[in-house]
Amino acid sequence: MQIRRATMADASGIAKVHVDSWRTTYTGIMPDDFLSKLSYEQRTELWRRNIAQEDNYVVVAENSKREIIGFADGFKRETNTFPNSSDLTSIYLLEAYQGKGIGKKLLKHILIHFKSLGQHKIFVDVLADNKTRYFYEYYGAKLYTTTQIKIGGKILDELIYVWDNIDEVIEKL
Repeated sequence: MQIRRATMADASGIAKVHVDSWRTTYTGIMPDDFLSKLSYEQRTELWRRNIAQEDNYVVVAENSKREIIGFADGFKRETNTFPNSSDLTSIYLLEAYQGKGIGKKLLKHILIHFKSLGQHKIFVDVLADNKTRYFYEYYGAKLYTTTQIKIGGKILDELIYVWDNIDEVIEKL
Protein backbone atom coordinates (compact mmCIF):
# COMPACT_ATOMS: atom_id res chain seq x y z
CA MET A 1 0.00 0.00 0.00
CA GLN A 2 1.29 3.41 -0.97
CA ILE A 3 0.05 6.94 -0.26
CA ARG A 4 1.06 9.67 -2.67
CA ARG A 5 -0.06 13.03 -3.98
CA ALA A 6 -2.77 12.75 -6.63
CA THR A 7 -2.16 13.65 -10.25
CA MET A 8 -4.70 14.53 -12.93
CA ALA A 9 -4.48 10.93 -14.18
CA ASP A 10 -5.97 9.80 -10.85
CA ALA A 11 -9.27 11.66 -11.25
CA SER A 12 -11.26 8.68 -12.56
CA GLY A 13 -9.87 6.33 -9.88
CA ILE A 14 -10.72 8.83 -7.14
CA ALA A 15 -14.20 9.25 -8.65
CA LYS A 16 -14.79 5.50 -8.52
CA VAL A 17 -13.81 5.36 -4.85
CA HIS A 18 -15.92 8.45 -4.16
CA VAL A 19 -19.09 7.02 -5.72
CA ASP A 20 -18.64 3.47 -4.43
CA SER A 21 -17.78 4.56 -0.88
CA TRP A 22 -20.73 6.96 -0.75
CA ARG A 23 -23.04 4.13 -1.82
CA THR A 24 -21.82 1.89 1.00
CA THR A 25 -21.23 4.53 3.67
CA TYR A 26 -24.41 6.53 3.21
CA THR A 27 -26.98 3.78 2.58
CA GLY A 28 -29.80 4.48 5.01
CA ILE A 29 -28.47 8.00 5.63
CA MET A 30 -28.94 9.64 2.22
CA PRO A 31 -31.87 8.89 -0.07
CA ASP A 32 -31.39 5.72 -2.14
CA ASP A 33 -32.41 7.45 -5.37
CA PHE A 34 -29.75 10.11 -4.81
CA LEU A 35 -27.05 7.49 -4.22
CA SER A 36 -28.09 5.42 -7.23
CA LYS A 37 -27.81 8.47 -9.49
CA LEU A 38 -24.20 9.23 -8.53
CA SER A 39 -22.10 9.21 -11.66
CA TYR A 40 -18.48 8.21 -12.17
CA GLU A 41 -18.29 10.67 -15.07
CA GLN A 42 -19.58 13.63 -13.03
CA ARG A 43 -17.32 12.78 -10.09
CA THR A 44 -14.34 12.44 -12.45
CA GLU A 45 -14.95 16.02 -13.63
CA LEU A 46 -15.29 17.15 -10.02
CA TRP A 47 -11.96 15.54 -9.13
CA ARG A 48 -10.23 17.01 -12.16
CA ARG A 49 -11.27 20.44 -10.88
CA ASN A 50 -10.28 19.58 -7.30
CA ILE A 51 -6.84 18.32 -8.29
CA ALA A 52 -6.29 21.38 -10.47
CA GLN A 53 -7.01 23.75 -7.57
CA GLU A 54 -3.65 25.02 -6.41
CA ASP A 55 -4.64 25.21 -2.73
CA ASN A 56 -6.32 21.78 -2.61
CA TYR A 57 -4.06 18.98 -1.41
CA VAL A 58 -5.29 15.60 -2.68
CA VAL A 59 -3.65 12.27 -1.84
CA VAL A 60 -4.49 8.73 -2.87
CA ALA A 61 -3.93 5.31 -1.33
CA GLU A 62 -3.03 2.56 -3.78
CA ASN A 63 -3.02 -1.18 -3.26
CA SER A 64 -0.21 -3.45 -4.47
CA LYS A 65 -1.79 -3.50 -7.96
CA ARG A 66 -1.54 0.33 -8.08
CA GLU A 67 -5.32 0.65 -7.96
CA ILE A 68 -6.72 3.62 -6.05
CA ILE A 69 -8.52 2.30 -2.98
CA GLY A 70 -8.91 5.53 -1.04
CA PHE A 71 -8.22 9.22 -1.01
CA ALA A 72 -8.18 12.31 1.16
CA ASP A 73 -8.12 16.00 0.46
CA GLY A 74 -8.04 19.29 2.24
CA PHE A 75 -7.87 23.02 1.78
CA LYS A 76 -9.00 26.14 3.61
CA ARG A 77 -12.68 26.72 2.91
CA GLU A 78 -13.88 30.27 2.30
CA THR A 79 -16.07 29.98 5.41
CA ASN A 80 -13.03 29.22 7.58
CA THR A 81 -11.91 32.56 9.06
CA PHE A 82 -9.50 31.21 11.67
CA PRO A 83 -5.82 32.09 11.19
CA ASN A 84 -3.37 29.19 10.75
CA SER A 85 -6.18 26.73 10.08
CA SER A 86 -7.48 24.53 7.31
CA ASP A 87 -10.16 21.94 6.56
CA LEU A 88 -9.93 18.21 6.03
CA THR A 89 -12.62 17.97 3.38
CA SER A 90 -12.72 14.22 2.79
CA ILE A 91 -11.32 10.81 3.54
CA TYR A 92 -12.93 7.91 1.71
CA LEU A 93 -11.96 4.26 1.31
CA LEU A 94 -13.51 1.40 -0.56
CA GLU A 95 -15.45 -0.72 1.93
CA ALA A 96 -13.12 -3.74 1.51
CA TYR A 97 -10.18 -1.63 2.71
CA GLN A 98 -11.82 -0.02 5.74
CA GLY A 99 -10.59 -0.96 9.20
CA LYS A 100 -7.05 -1.76 7.99
CA GLY A 101 -5.29 1.44 9.11
CA ILE A 102 -5.34 3.12 5.70
CA GLY A 103 -7.59 5.98 6.85
CA LYS A 104 -5.15 6.59 9.69
CA LYS A 105 -2.27 6.84 7.18
CA LEU A 106 -4.24 9.19 4.93
CA LEU A 107 -5.10 11.40 7.91
CA LYS A 108 -1.47 11.52 9.05
CA HIS A 109 -0.28 12.40 5.54
CA ILE A 110 -2.77 15.29 5.26
CA LEU A 111 -2.00 16.60 8.76
CA ILE A 112 1.74 16.57 8.10
CA HIS A 113 1.07 18.59 4.95
CA PHE A 114 -1.04 21.10 6.90
CA LYS A 115 1.69 21.38 9.51
CA SER A 116 4.27 22.09 6.80
CA LEU A 117 2.10 25.07 5.80
CA GLY A 118 2.12 26.38 9.36
CA GLN A 119 -1.46 25.43 10.09
CA HIS A 120 -2.32 24.35 13.62
CA LYS A 121 -6.13 24.09 13.76
CA ILE A 122 -7.94 21.69 11.42
CA PHE A 123 -11.69 21.38 10.93
CA VAL A 124 -13.56 18.37 9.57
CA ASP A 125 -17.28 18.04 8.82
CA VAL A 126 -19.04 14.70 9.12
CA LEU A 127 -22.67 13.65 8.96
CA ALA A 128 -24.01 12.84 12.42
CA ASP A 129 -25.12 9.37 11.27
CA ASN A 130 -21.75 8.55 9.71
CA LYS A 131 -19.77 6.19 11.96
CA THR A 132 -16.54 7.82 10.72
CA ARG A 133 -17.15 10.49 13.33
CA TYR A 134 -15.87 8.01 15.92
CA PHE A 135 -12.59 7.73 13.96
CA TYR A 136 -12.13 11.50 14.21
CA GLU A 137 -13.11 11.51 17.88
CA TYR A 138 -10.64 8.70 18.62
CA TYR A 139 -7.86 10.85 17.17
CA GLY A 140 -8.81 13.79 19.35
CA ALA A 141 -11.21 15.85 17.24
CA LYS A 142 -13.58 17.83 19.45
CA LEU A 143 -17.10 18.80 18.48
CA TYR A 144 -17.05 22.47 17.53
CA THR A 145 -20.61 23.04 16.31
CA THR A 146 -23.49 21.41 14.49
CA THR A 147 -25.42 22.49 11.43
CA GLN A 148 -27.82 21.08 8.90
CA ILE A 149 -27.26 20.51 5.19
CA LYS A 150 -29.49 19.32 2.40
CA ILE A 151 -28.33 16.42 0.24
CA GLY A 152 -30.55 14.65 -2.25
CA GLY A 153 -33.55 16.58 -0.95
CA LYS A 154 -33.04 15.37 2.62
CA ILE A 155 -32.04 17.56 5.57
CA LEU A 156 -29.11 15.97 7.42
CA ASP A 157 -27.37 16.85 10.65
CA GLU A 158 -23.70 17.67 10.18
CA LEU A 159 -21.13 17.78 12.96
CA ILE A 160 -18.16 20.09 12.65
CA TYR A 161 -15.13 18.91 14.58
CA VAL A 162 -11.83 20.62 15.23
CA TRP A 163 -8.33 19.57 16.13
CA ASP A 164 -6.73 22.46 18.01
CA ASN A 165 -3.27 20.95 18.09
CA ILE A 166 -2.31 18.81 15.11
CA ASP A 167 1.06 17.93 16.65
CA GLU A 168 -0.79 15.87 19.27
CA VAL A 169 -2.81 14.11 16.57
CA ILE A 170 0.23 13.36 14.44
CA GLU A 171 1.98 11.92 17.49
CA LYS A 172 -1.01 9.65 18.20
CA LEU A 173 -1.16 8.51 14.58
